[in-house]
Amino acid sequence: MNGTLNKVILIGHLGDEVKMHYFDGGNCIGRFPLATNEVYINKTSGEKITSTEWHNIVVRNKAAEICEKYLSKGDKIYIEGRIKSRQWQTEDGATKYTTEIQVTEFTFLTTKKDTDLSKSSLPTGSISEDFNV
Repeated sequence: MNGTLNKVILIGHLGDEVKMHYFDGGNCIGRFPLATNEVYINKTSGEKITSTEWHNIVVRNKAAEICEKYLSKGDKIYIEGRIKSRQWQTEDGATKYTTEIQVTEFTFLTTKKDTDLSKSSLPTGSISEDFNV
């Protein structure tokens, strides 16, 4: 295979509210943690085990504003995106690393805000096409 692929698909629940960051020039990003769960039975004890994985999610510009408007902690969302790792220096000189999921498409599966909206009227879309990012 000649090419490579960096694609992530997640369905999970928000672990916190969307945190917005605004930049000069009008651009913005939204960040939120997303929890995905795996449930299995321990074969030796018969105990049901739930394992939670946390993902750092990043949405940009109009998509970030839409997520901030409609999503709350606990809401379920479908996300497609790509993995991005980055590093930075803290004020004391330490190097920090993080791995994030940069969203390219999303669909709200359940929301607590605006519960009077029907499920079919919740926003979905491709970041590059529908939201002109």
